[in-house]
Amino acid sequence: MRRIVLMGNPNVGKSGIFSRLTGAHVITSNYPGTTVDVSRGTMRVGGERVEVVDAPGTYSLEPASAAEAIATRIVEQADPVVNVVDATNLERNLFLTLELLERGYPTIVVLNLWDEAAHLGIRIDVPRLEELLGVPVVPTVGLSGQGIRELVGRLDEARPSAAFRPLSEEERWAAIGRITKEVQTVTHRHHTFRDLLSGASIRPFTGTLIAVAVLALSFLLVRLIGEGLISFVFEPIFALYTPLVQQLSDLLGPGIPREILIGRLIDGEIDYVQSMGLLTTGLFVPFGMILPYIVAFYLMLSLLEDSGYLPRLATLADSLFHRLGMHGYGIVPLFLGLGCNVPGVLATRVLETRKQRFIAGTLLSIAVPCMAQIAMIFGVLGTFGLGYVLLVFATLAIIYVCTGLVLKRYIRGESPEIFLEIPPYRMPGAAITAKKTWMRVRGFLAEAIPYLLLGILAVNLLYTAGVLDRIAAVSAPVMEGWLGLPGEASTALLVGFLRKDLAVGMLMPLGMTALQLVIAVTMLTIYFPCVATFVVLFKELGLRDMVKSAAIMIGTALLVGGAMRLILIGF
Repeated sequence: MRRIVLMGNPNVGKSGIFSRLTGAHVITSNYPGTTVDVSRGTMRVGGERVEVVDAPGTYSLEPASAAEAIATRIVEQADPVVNVVDATNLERNLFLTLELLERGYPTIVVLNLWDEAAHLGIRIDVPRLEELLGVPVVPTVGLSGQGIRELVGRLDEARPSAAFRPLSEEERWAAIGRITKEVQTVTHRHHTFRDLLSGASIRPFTGTLIAVAVLALSFLLVRLIGEGLISFVFEPIFALYTPLVQQLSDLLGPGIPREILIGRLIDGEIDYVQSMGLLTTGLFVPFGMILPYIVAFYLMLSLLEDSGYLPRLATLADSLFHRLGMHGYGIVPLFLGLGCNVPGVLATRVLETRKQRFIAGTLLSIAVPCMAQIAMIFGVLGTFGLGYVLLVFATLAIIYVCTGLVLKRYIRGESPEIFLEIPPYRMPGAAITAKKTWMRVRGFLAEAIPYLLLGILAVNLLYTAGVLDRIAAVSAPVMEGWLGLPGEASTALLVGFLRKDLAVGMLMPLGMTALQLVIAVTMLTIYFPCVATFVVLFKELGLRDMVKSAAIMIGTALLVGGAMRLILIGF
């Protein structure tokens, strides 16, 4: 099948062009042997069905990262290359264009963000640029669809350019300067509010204030959307599902099959949170509790990406996260993990190297509570005063930073610098935002749900066999002697492997003091993620790194728990 490859710098609007070309027939998957996502779709050109590939953004065909190396491999199979160029920054973008033309790829150039260029007072002589490059040039606006029909109509005109021989880097920049000077005219314009906001977003002081406001608003919207989906969509669906499960439970009767499929009945009724059955808790947790927040988070993530804010947030956070062995995009897993750790672990793919992904996933599992757990922490400790709640989160923040500093030093591998281009602020397109959200949600359903069900099944089997109760009995002395907690708290920690928020609630009847509760809820966050996150960690990191990460979690939990006991309670 003929393959069209979209190539361009990061943040030039390739996803908008890709969405317009492919419609709804899209598959997003890892490039073989990597964790870099590549989107593929299909379209028809002159009655012929062709594949469209959205290659990772790259500044050059001389790769400086894993994503750029993959883009360089993909373009070798292109027929033709659609080179998406940011019309507001022609000179920088033409470096990749000339590299493509020098290597003889059949190419058509797309001047995207044509409306933004006009707003900035930039005028480009398209016929003259086409003449100088020796390939077709089409102005487009990916968000609105302007120019897409002309692009599709001219795809068959894509051809190698005869205007360029292989150039040195110095010769290439000289050629770019001559071309830009001849075809581009810039007129004076006054700074707009959007210009002022763009500058304020990346300055340390004002940028931090804006980031706090944006993240707070994002979490509020995620909570409202997630809770709305649970209340008005998923809970009614499970209400219709309950009679069927109840009938199956009655049909099976007491025994191991019912324990595994349905779980324990609470007062003779099915409780989707506590039953722990594969067809009850196993379906309700991923679909009725996790999926609504994932939909909400991916929607907010798409809005932050398409508006141009996410690169600014990554730039603002780069200095801190680089000290922790990552770079600015490490804030994305952290941001997602505060809603649900599962998409947070999946988001570690934005980081290039194994070391960065290991550090991001481990720190997320150790020190980032999900939204459901955060709500329970406030519920358990809020009655004692806000200071105890803040003590938990301050401890987790210190653990996140200190553990990151240690892992950066002792985990082998590379932590490359981040090279981000800051795009202008744009109004996100509703259709494209919805499509990106759906693609990500669909990817979660395909990749994570099978592992979630397998993990819940495995824990359910251990619970049915009494293994978890024996582990709780063995660990009770550690709880009392080292952590200063009641032995019964070990049961809550084990249940936390299934549901962290439920485990926090189980601590309330144990009659612990406020300081003991601070230690207990902090331990619940550190020692292990929930089973849903754990199985996704296994998928993303592999068995060896997952075991290593788990060992770090257990060691950190015991060390921090004992230290908190000595500091807060004493001997």
